Amino acid sequence: MEKLAVISSSPLFEMLSSTELAYLAELAEQQRYEAGEPVFEEGAPGDSLYVIVRGEVEVVRRDSGGVPRPLTVLTAPDFFGEMSLIDKEYRSATVRARTEAVLLRLTTQHLATFRQTHRDGFTFVVINIARILSARVREANARLTARQA
Repeated sequence: MEKLAVISSSPLFEMLSSTELAYLAELAEQQRYEAGEPVFEEGAPGDSLYVIVRGEVEVVRRDSGGVPRPLTVLTAPDFFGEMSLIDKEYRSATVRARTEAVLLRLTTQHLATFRQTHRDGFTFVVINIARILSARVREANARLTARQA
């Protein structure tokens, strides 16, 4: 039941029917990470996105000198890992558990299955990703503008 509650509360899955939410919860793989354990490394191939059930994860990216720099901390019901699914590029950052963390993993295969069985729901997920990414870009732009002022 916890998987369904997290899926239902995530902005990534807004506008989905209860049937679609239950199906995604069934597909999602629950994984546990210890504090400090990497979920994935910058430069690794990306084949899945993650939704946080419990705990915190930290997003870290290497600067031009190769020094890891923390970017942000995410908590439930945030999600991450979607960029590599969209652009089929390598991971742009490292994500590691900051505390003990429980995550739901949805792979490209899970999402392909969801698209085949719930086309409208899949469309809503894509719209939600675009909306959320747009908000993240606006927020980053505002931070850059404030820094330059």
